[in-house]
Amino acid sequence: MRHHARNQYADKRTPAVWTGRATNRFQWVAAVAGAACVALGIALAVESAWTSGIAPLLMAVIGCVAAGLLVLFGTLAFVHVAVKVDDSAMEVRCGHIGVPRRRILLSHVVGADFEPSVTPRHWGGWGYRWRPEKGTAVVVRRGEGLILRLGDGRTFTVTVDDAESAVRVIRDRLRETAPPAPPTPSGRPL
Repeated sequence: MRHHARNQYADKRTPAVWTGRATNRFQWVAAVAGAACVALGIALAVESAWTSGIAPLLMAVIGCVAAGLLVLFGTLAFVHVAVKVDDSAMEVRCGHIGVPRRRILLSHVVGADFEPSVTPRHWGGWGYRWRPEKGTAVVVRRGEGLILRLGDGRTFTVTVDDAESAVRVIRDRLRETAPPAPPTPSGRPL
């Protein structure tokens, strides 16, 4: 009896919709710091004796509240990322309200690769990042991610749990939609 090597993915069907997410619990610490800064600004406005004048107090209150809101909303937007791959596109949504959001049509994708170690240090920090030599990325934590190679030469990287299966699903979708090879003069495809 002959044994044939089996494809380890042969029994796994490509799901109609693949979903994945990644979370960064450290961002909650920064969000709490932003909330504390907002609270400090409010406390200054309410409890101040106003003895130093209105302009310095107003600058301190506005500065604390503005900085706190920027930190609070900037970090909450990147506490987690959700990725969805369907028949036509990959969609990335950040944070609890799903903004920023990026939708990439699979017709614009030429390839997908698994990256076992995406780090915020390589991209200049957490969040939605762009680097001319690397492309665009959504980095919410250190770890595995997927890299889409786009038809215009750019790349899009996103950190997501189980990125390997996402890459497999995207590659399957790309094979399904690939146009047939043009026939050669002999009448056979290349």
